[in-house]
Amino acid sequence: MKATAIAPSNLAFIKYWGKKKGHEEERLPVNGSISMNLSNLITTTTVEFSDDYGEDVILYNGEEPKQRSLQRVLKHLDRIRLLKKFQQRAQIVSKNNFPESTGLSSSASGFAALSLAASKAANLDLSEKDLSILARQGSGSACRSIPDGFVEWLNANTSDGSYAKSIFPHDYWNIVDIVVITGKEQKDTPTSEGMKRAYSSPFFKKRLQHIEARIIECKRYIKEKNFKFFGELIEKEALEMHTITLTSQPPIVYWHPGTLCVMRAVHLWRQEGLESYFTINTGHNIHVIVQEKDKEVLAKELSNLEEVNEVIINYPAQGAQLSEQHLF
Repeated sequence: MKATAIAPSNLAFIKYWGKKKGHEEERLPVNGSISMNLSNLITTTTVEFSDDYGEDVILYNGEEPKQRSLQRVLKHLDRIRLLKKFQQRAQIVSKNNFPESTGLSSSASGFAALSLAASKAANLDLSEKDLSILARQGSGSACRSIPDGFVEWLNANTSDGSYAKSIFPHDYWNIVDIVVITGKEQKDTPTSEGMKRAYSSPFFKKRLQHIEARIIECKRYIKEKNFKFFGELIEKEALEMHTITLTSQPPIVYWHPGTLCVMRAVHLWRQEGLESYFTINTGHNIHVIVQEKDKEVLAKELSNLEEVNEVIINYPAQGAQLSEQHLF
């Protein structure tokens, strides 16, 4: 059977950084997180299982994935084969409409799309919770790309309790995320490697002491649509997470000169009355959150910066969806 899924990347407002010791393979996070699905950062994946295939064949953006990525995908297919209790090989064709491994959570949309498409192609009828758990095992943040809109990934000590759920639908709040591409080169330190170093930062334990209170605050500000308090919170959260990366051993510097340029510009524009706030994942590209009424002005200002290659306007989006438009 063949199935195709389309899944969004997501932007974490409260970040996932670090895995529980002893649960690294399950990708259980040390803390919960809050995110928003993004309308214009998308992965489309078609999967077909068949007795006609002698081996798994995988094409990503027209090429075979690099060895590390290939092994992760093959391992994920084996999880699905184990659930279905069959041994059929698969053909997979997947494509992104945005740069991978640059801090835009391409693994989140990738493994969410793969999980939905492959489970349907295997005739598995998984609940949203079970699909989120499956996606999490491929890439932690992928679990957040399964549900709709604004999402919470629950902190738990067991695999069954660590999944993502929608806390507000995608049309609840009309904020806008402007993705700022300062470069398409891949980051030097993969996210999975960076997380292994989290515990080495002297500030990591301090972060965990207040992260639950921050999650509660973030959900309240979204519920109240309090843009000022929400923006200040997510900007502080991003800087704190990168304090952990910068003080890990060995340190990880994800920012490029263009990253810092955008950060400084956002602060300057805010002083001048253009209210916007930045947040950064584990990469050099940057997200700037703005109210819909200011999106065109902000997009123009960002585009005028010499260090900016491209801007992509995103709205809150639905989670992973099936499609009839197959890639092969």
